[in-house]
Amino acid sequence: MGPMNNGALVLFSGGQDSTACLAWALSRYDRVETVGFDYGQRHAVELEARQAVRARIVREFPDWSPRLGDDHMLDIRSFGALAETAMTSEREIEITEKGLPSTFVPGRNLVFLVYAAALADRRLLGALVGGMCETDFSGYPDCRRDTLDAMQQALNLGMEQTFRIETPLMRLTKAETWALAKGLGGEALVELTVQDSHTCYLGERGVLHAWGHGCGTCPACELRRRGFEQWDADGRPALAS
Repeated sequence: MGPMNNGALVLFSGGQDSTACLAWALSRYDRVETVGFDYGQRHAVELEARQAVRARIVREFPDWSPRLGDDHMLDIRSFGALAETAMTSEREIEITEKGLPSTFVPGRNLVFLVYAAALADRRLLGALVGGMCETDFSGYPDCRRDTLDAMQQALNLGMEQTFRIETPLMRLTKAETWALAKGLGGEALVELTVQDSHTCYLGERGVLHAWGHGCGTCPACELRRRGFEQWDADGRPALAS
């Protein structure tokens, strides 16, 4: 299967950010696999979006298609049940007493990375690629780069490995993420992201807006919409990948 560090495992939810990360990895690594997590999320429609995005990449991006390897789906609903947040239960999306959105699932990205690293170890993949960002985000502490640096060190110490946690969106605004998508895959990747990726926390897929499907009012939709509108107003520039 090739030596460690010759490939990447993308934490792939099927959303805008992870779609950009998948394209970013496919432009850099010879072998790219994806992993998704069923943690009982309200917007479980994203699990269907994952397959739609992957299938369209295979059809429309012949340079990337041979590099796209296996997809893995991990059932961690028992973890999601512990959280009791607006992401996993019918609760209002609001700011909690900790000053964090009620969509924050404590430790979610940390758990994702533990599972991903265990899988990557078996698949001989040296890079773990995630869409975490601390520029335009909802304030989640497990999206910060210092958190991920600590996690990378812990994984490598605990597994006797040399994993790299890659976060290509860490310093980008949402507008710049749209620009990155265009830089990586042109308008075809932008169109794919709009039509097939899913970000809305409420799982709304009825209306297709200029920026994609979604309720338009949840925090995820608001970030995505504002980023698209800013990027579009700037003339839809491409960001060098």
